[in-house]
Amino acid sequence: MRRRLALVGALAAMVTVVAGCGGGGDDDAAAGGGAEKLVIYTARDKKVADFVTERFTAKYPEYRGKVEVLTLGAQEILERVRAEKANPQGDVWWGGTQQALASGGTEDLLAAWQPAFAAKMDAAYKDPQGRWFGEILLPEVIMYNNKALTPEQAPKDWDDLITPAWKDKIIIRDVAASGTMRSIYASMIQRLSPDGGNPEPGYEWLRKLDANTTNYAANPSDLYLKLSRQQGVISLWNLQDVLLQANQANMPFGYVMPASGAPVLVDGVAAIKGGKNNDGAQKFVEFLYDDALRAELARDYFQIPAVQIAEQPEWLANLGLKPMNVDWAVIAAHETEWINHWNAEIKNKG
Repeated sequence: MRRRLALVGALAAMVTVVAGCGGGGDDDAAAGGGAEKLVIYTARDKKVADFVTERFTAKYPEYRGKVEVLTLGAQEILERVRAEKANPQGDVWWGGTQQALASGGTEDLLAAWQPAFAAKMDAAYKDPQGRWFGEILLPEVIMYNNKALTPEQAPKDWDDLITPAWKDKIIIRDVAASGTMRSIYASMIQRLSPDGGNPEPGYEWLRKLDANTTNYAANPSDLYLKLSRQQGVISLWNLQDVLLQANQANMPFGYVMPASGAPVLVDGVAAIKGGKNNDGAQKFVEFLYDDALRAELARDYFQIPAVQIAEQPEWLANLGLKPMNVDWAVIAAHETEWINHWNAEIKNKG
């Protein structure tokens, strides 16, 4: 009898231990066990993502060790969120073009809500139904290896890139998976076909660019490595990442603000509809618009905030940004068709 009672007591103790070490359910959270895991899909540079998540968990210590960040291309995030629609695995989509986020909203992939910062934001930088919000503005520029070329030697405008001078000297991040590259290529088509009705002049421009392109890099890291090794000396990329790589990773990169103007993307964030941690997603999105954080990101990580900050850092005040006249509505309507055509009919055929 004593042995039976001792066995029952031991089993009860084991059950208590297992319950206390369990999967972070409601009872665990209520007992001070912390928040549920927060899953973030991001296209942000890893240094930026690490900096922000560290600041977020400092403000919300219940999320320490519970933020999972998956780095993907902006287009890859859209495709992943689409594929997971019936059973969402992510909570936050952080870093995506206006076109991709608008598609996510139209396809009912994003949660609609009204965060506190939304009232301060220009209507052009947010979804009217509150499904996504612009975080930063990304000018698209010409990037070059500044050990191979001087500023005077670098191309000055988009049309310079398709001249014989740059044959086999251009390296491009593979376009289809990259929100940045899709936007640049679509802008090149739309500038030659303002209403999008006749993309052929833009396709011809991209054929000439393809003929000058020596390689398509699989991802940003591959692009940076190959450009630094002078496997190509020119590329097209977003200004923020060019400055980050040059100033924080000591990469030999410079940039040219194109004379005819730079496409300026609205790059944003959204809470994924049906995510397992909606409360955490909303906390994280709100945190991204914290005034002190926005100022630090502008100063140290070369971000141009979509919500105005009190004082601009010197680099931003002296930027001399010249936006290209881009109709993003036309691009949103045609981008998929245009990029699919490029991928099937133009890439590697020049």
